[in-house]
Amino acid sequence: MGDLFNSILKPIEILVAWIMYGFHQVFTTLGLPAAAGITWALSIVGLVIVMRAAMIPLFVRQIKASRKMQMIQPELQKIQKKYKGKSDPESRQAMTQETMELYKKEGTNPLSSCLPILVQSPFFFGLFRVLNGLQDIATEKKDAIGPITKTVAAQAESASIFGAQLSDSFLRANNLSTQIVTVVLIVLMSATTFTTQRQLMTKNMPQSALDSPFAKQQKMLLYIFPIIFAVSGVNFPIGVLLYWFTTNVWSMTQQFYVIRRMPAPGSAAERAYHERLARKGKPIPGTVAATAVADGEGGSAEDAGPQSGQRTQPKSKKRAKKK
Repeated sequence: MGDLFNSILKPIEILVAWIMYGFHQVFTTLGLPAAAGITWALSIVGLVIVMRAAMIPLFVRQIKASRKMQMIQPELQKIQKKYKGKSDPESRQAMTQETMELYKKEGTNPLSSCLPILVQSPFFFGLFRVLNGLQDIATEKKDAIGPITKTVAAQAESASIFGAQLSDSFLRANNLSTQIVTVVLIVLMSATTFTTQRQLMTKNMPQSALDSPFAKQQKMLLYIFPIIFAVSGVNFPIGVLLYWFTTNVWSMTQQFYVIRRMPAPGSAAERAYHERLARKGKPIPGTVAATAVADGEGGSAEDAGPQSGQRTQPKSKKRAKKK
C-alpha cells in the first residue's frame, strides 16, 4: 500500500519541485538572493497561484454544485420526512433511490462540492514530502526530486523567514522564532478557513437552506475545521503552512468575488446585489425591465422618437403617392 501511495505521489512531487524551482529562478533573476527565505517563500506562493488558477473551472463547478445542494434542501427534507421512522431495508432503499434521482434531476451531488479539495490534496502532500525531504537530499540520504539537487536542497533547507526555517515545524523547532512563526501561521490559516466558510453560510445561503440539516452540518464544520488545523498544524513544515494560508486567502478572495457578482437566489448576498444595481439604475435580473433589455427591446430616449404625447397617424400608400 505504501509503495502504491509513493508511486502515485512521485510525479506530483516532481511537478511541485519544478514549479517551485521555476519561480525561484525567476525571483533570483529579478535580484532576490538565491538562499533567502523570502525567495523560497514567494516560490511557494507562486506554486499556489499556478495550481489555483488551473483549478478555476473546478471552483466554478463547486460553486454551482453547492448552490444546487442548497436549493434542493427543501426537497431532500420532504423525502426524509416521507420515510421518517421507517428503518426496514425496503424503505431505506427507496429513500436512497429517490434521493439519487433528485440529485440526477438537478445535476448535482454532495461530492461535487468537494472536488477542489480532492484535487488540491495531492499537491499539498507533494509539497509536504518535498520540504520534508530537503535535509535528506542535502546530505545525499535521498535522491534528488526533479531539479531539487543536493546543492539546491541545501540552499532551500537552510532558508529562513523571520528566523524560522521553511522546512522546520513546531514540534521539531529548536528556537522560539520557529515556534512563534508556526503559531502565527496556524492562527491565520484557521482564521481564513473560518472566514471563508462563514462568508458562504451567512451571505450566500437562502433562509430555507439555512434551516436544513445540511446547513447545521456545515455550521458544525465551521468550528471543527479550525480546531483540526490547530492540532495537526504543529506537525507541518512552515512552508506547508504558508502554502495552506495562501490557498485559503485565494479561496476567500475568489469566493467573495463570486458571491458578490453571482449570489445564490434568495440569499442576503442577492438582496445586496439587487440594491447595488438599483442604486446604479441598472435593471435587476429576473424583472420585466431586465428581460426587455436582454431581448433588445429596451431603447434609448433618442431611439424612441417624438415624445410630444400626440399619436402619429399612419399614412396609407395612396396618400403618400398623391403627395
